Amino acid sequence: MKGLDIATFAAREADDKKGGDIIVYDLRGLSDVTDYLVLVTAQSKLQIRAILHAIDKGMKSQGVYMLGNEGDSNSQWMLLDYADCVIHVFSPELRQYYNLESMWGDAPRVEWQAGEARPAASRG
Repeated sequence: MKGLDIATFAAREADDKKGGDIIVYDLRGLSDVTDYLVLVTAQSKLQIRAILHAIDKGMKSQGVYMLGNEGDSNSQWMLLDYADCVIHVFSPELRQYYNLESMWGDAPRVEWQAGEARPAASRG
């Protein structure tokens, strides 16, 4: 799987687990760290764990393994790093605090909800 496939898969898994405010950014050419960034809000630590577990389990079933992760089971923010895609799942408070949208808000968004994933025509 490539970065775009991982990003859209992660967004859909997060949506299935009732994650909110899901945004996928296309960072190709804008970041040396990753090609795609997925941001998700979860309402509890349990929901954060459920979302990340579903993503990790689904990736492993397709032979894709993460390079690393940040946060622990008591965190209000956790990250999964798949090299070409980094996934952040936050509590509402920490999402607002870190405000990654202010850093990457000019990057193209990826439409992931329906049909084939593609960069969105609009920015921001």
